[in-house]
Amino acid sequence: MILGLIVIGGFVLLMLVGVPVTVAIGAGAIIGLYWAGFGDMAIVVPQQILDGAAKPALLAIPFFVLAGNLMNTIGLTDRIFNFCLALIGHFRAGLAYVNVVASLLFAGVSGAATADIAGLGQLEVKAMRERGYSPEFSAALTVATSLVGPIVPPSISLIVYAWLANQSVARLFLAGIVPGILVALAFILYIRVVSTWTPMPREKRASMRDIRRATIEGLPALIAPAIILSAIIFGFATATEAGVIACGYSLLIGLFYRTVTWQGVRTALTESAVLSSLIMMIIGVSQIMGWLFAFEQVPQAFASGILEAISKPWIFMAFTIVLLIIIGCFMEATPAKIILLPLLLPAADAFGIDRVQFGMVITLALLLGIATPPLGVGLYLMSAVSGVRFEKLAISILPLLIPPIVVLILLAAVPEITLWLPNLIMGPQ
Repeated sequence: MILGLIVIGGFVLLMLVGVPVTVAIGAGAIIGLYWAGFGDMAIVVPQQILDGAAKPALLAIPFFVLAGNLMNTIGLTDRIFNFCLALIGHFRAGLAYVNVVASLLFAGVSGAATADIAGLGQLEVKAMRERGYSPEFSAALTVATSLVGPIVPPSISLIVYAWLANQSVARLFLAGIVPGILVALAFILYIRVVSTWTPMPREKRASMRDIRRATIEGLPALIAPAIILSAIIFGFATATEAGVIACGYSLLIGLFYRTVTWQGVRTALTESAVLSSLIMMIIGVSQIMGWLFAFEQVPQAFASGILEAISKPWIFMAFTIVLLIIIGCFMEATPAKIILLPLLLPAADAFGIDRVQFGMVITLALLLGIATPPLGVGLYLMSAVSGVRFEKLAISILPLLIPPIVVLILLAAVPEITLWLPNLIMGPQ
C-alpha cells in the first residue's frame, strides 16, 4: 500500500505543478521502482512501454479515431443536424432537443466527446444563438450532451476499458446502448421541465418534402453505427476490423456526398495520428505502473483494505462514483482508468459486481470530468469554438450535470439496465 501511495502521490503532485500527463505517469512509476529497490531493473521501463502499447486489442483505437475525424471532414455533422431539425425542430425548445438527438446519433459514429464538440459544437451553438437561445446555455448544453459520445458504441473509452478489464468489446458496446439512450432521454426531460418557465422558441414545421430530403441525405450516415456494431456482435469482424470498416465506409459516404477531398483526408489522418499516439503513449507508460503494482501486489492490498472498511456493495459503488467524479475533475479519463482500475477491479469482483456494469459506471463517472473545472477539456474546447468565456460556461453547465448524474446512480443501483441487452443477444457471461 505504501508503494501505491508513493507512486500515485508522485503522479498527482507532478500533475498539479503542470507536468504533462504522460511524463507524470512515467516519472511516478520510476520513483516507485527505485523506492522498491528495483533501480537495477530500470531496463524494464522501455520493455513495459512497448509491451503496453503493442496490444492487438488496442489497434482498434486509431481506426475509430480516424473514422470519427473522417466523418467530421466530410460534413456528416450537417446532415445529422438537418435530419434531426426536420423531425423535431417544430416542438417548443426544438433546437435544444435537436442538440441532444444529434449528439446521440453522432455518438454512434465518432465514439468521442471531443469529436462531438468539435464537429457539432460550432454548428449547434450558432443555430441556437441565431434563434434566441442564450450563448451560455447553448454552449453548456452542447458540452453536456457530448457525454453521450463515449457511452454509445463505437466507443474508444469502452475499448480501453475492455482491454484493462479483459472483457468483450462487443458485450461492452451492447451494454452502452441503453445507458446512452437514457442519458439522452434525461436531457430531453430536463429541457422539457426548464422550458416551462424559460422561454424557448420553436422552429417552423418542416414539410413532408423537407423531411424526405433530409432523411435521404442523412440515411447513409445514420446506418453507419448499425453496420459497425452488427459486424462485431455477429462475428463478421473483430473490433479492429470493424474500425477499418468504419474508415472505409466513411470514405464511401464522402464519395457519395461528393465532399471528400485530399486536403480533408490529409487533415483527418494527421489529427488521428496525433491523438492515437497520445493515447498509446499514455497506455504504454502506464504499463510500467501496472507492472510495478502487480509485482508488489498493491491491488490485492488495496482490495483487502476496501473490504475491511466497506461491507456492502452499494457503499462500494457510492464510494467509487464519488472518487471517480472528483478524480475526473483533475485527470483525463484514459490515464485515470489505467491507474485506478487495477486497484478497483479486485474489490468489485469480491463484491460480486459484474465487470460490464462496473465499466459503464466508471466510464460515465469519469466522463463528467470533461464538463467540470478545473480540467474540463470539453469546456475549454467549447469556449474556443463558441467564444463564451470559460468562467461563464463552467457556471452554466452545473445544472446540466444533474441528468447524467441521475442516470449514473441508476446504472449503479440497477445492473439490469446495463446487462439486459448484452445478455439478451450474447447470453449471460
